[in-house]
Amino acid sequence: MSIRQNIENLKNELPETVKLVAVSKTKSVEEILEAYETGHRIFGENKAQELISKQPELPQDIQWHFIGHMQTNKVKYIAPFVSLIESVDSLKLLNEINKQANNIGRVIDCLLQFHIAEEETKFGLDFNEATGLLNSEEFQAMKNVRICGVMGMATFTEDTGQVRKEFYLLKEIFNRLKNKYFIEQESFKEISMGMSGDYKIAVEVGSTIVRIGSLIFGER
Repeated sequence: MSIRQNIENLKNELPETVKLVAVSKTKSVEEILEAYETGHRIFGENKAQELISKQPELPQDIQWHFIGHMQTNKVKYIAPFVSLIESVDSLKLLNEINKQANNIGRVIDCLLQFHIAEEETKFGLDFNEATGLLNSEEFQAMKNVRICGVMGMATFTEDTGQVRKEFYLLKEIFNRLKNKYFIEQESFKEISMGMSGDYKIAVEVGSTIVRIGSLIFGER
């Protein structure tokens, strides 16, 4: 099936409340354009270097989501155009995003990334680290970042029960943070969870953003 057909199938299947991020890492400008020409506008990249090289060659109305582990020294290169940084996993990183956004007069939307999987390799905060960040004077003083929700990745496993449990954990974290810190903020509404292998479970549990690569572009 073509990229066009894959995107159309996914959009027909996903509820209107769920945003589809087409994960375009390692994909060529031509492949991204093929997806773009279906009317799709939200794309996700996980390496700053790759994103910086592709962005100028592609239409400027693309909404780029950064979904990988972000190094602080790369923030300044994507700050001018990134739409959402989904992978904020430290106060240090958030500080840098705020600083670079301030330098160019932007407010950058961010998600807090949580470690919900049993795998050691995944990045992310735990609940106590997140509350420490949100309670800090440094965070309170930030004017150029906006926290819009949470992101997480489930364990890569065939055990759907475990995946569901981990997604429920992220949903619960979202609810606790919403009630304690963001009850007045309508913009705090995103739960980014679910990829090609587990997005159906994520949507059932309450995901608002799914990040899908191989089901759109084919296996790498």
